[in-house]
Amino acid sequence: MIRKQFPSLTIACDVCLCGYTSHGHCAIFNEDGSIHYEKTLKRLADISKAFSDAGAHIVAPSDMMDNRIHAIKQSLFTSRQSSTTGLLSYSAKFCSAFYGPFREAAGSAPTFGDRSCYQLPCGSKGLAIRAAARDVSQGADFLMVKPALPYLDIISEVKSRHPAYPLFVYQVSGEYAMLAFAAQAGALDLKRALMETLTCLRRGGADVIISYYTPRVLEWLREDK
Repeated sequence: MIRKQFPSLTIACDVCLCGYTSHGHCAIFNEDGSIHYEKTLKRLADISKAFSDAGAHIVAPSDMMDNRIHAIKQSLFTSRQSSTTGLLSYSAKFCSAFYGPFREAAGSAPTFGDRSCYQLPCGSKGLAIRAAARDVSQGADFLMVKPALPYLDIISEVKSRHPAYPLFVYQVSGEYAMLAFAAQAGALDLKRALMETLTCLRRGGADVIISYYTPRVLEWLREDK
């Protein structure tokens, strides 16, 4: 329906299990509480294929399960969709406090524990670099770093190591809220601070910036013409 109404729009679909599970985690669990990787990867691949069947240009697994890029790529290859559906990997998705406003608004926090067992620790530069290299080797077409501003060093390093791969960065809800509340309190000018932030993300190596401020930025750009 979206492709029909907006034929020039590129459609990217987030792929994860947290929206479908009763516990809110991004995986299927064994009875002992450990992650059942085979079932999880199979389900992620099935969802990715379903999005591709529906017309998605890009599927973007955000779950951070090991080897999900390989599983999804193989599924798309087997169904002859790997050349028509791009694979955007959340390669370096950190376990971050900056997701808080979104989780509060969406009610998406897990019912037990947290996601630290499969998201990256905030200080783990080496793991992030290896994860990006692994995803490239498994067939990712695009890479991502999330959150954005606190991880400028990761953005720069990933881009320098994989210059041929478009790099997405995600300015998450906590980053949005920091700027919004600071501007509301009169501590800074929102437009100047936001445009400076986005410019620095580009300088650091980002090719594509995902932001909740997108509608406002587009409005400003139109006004400044």
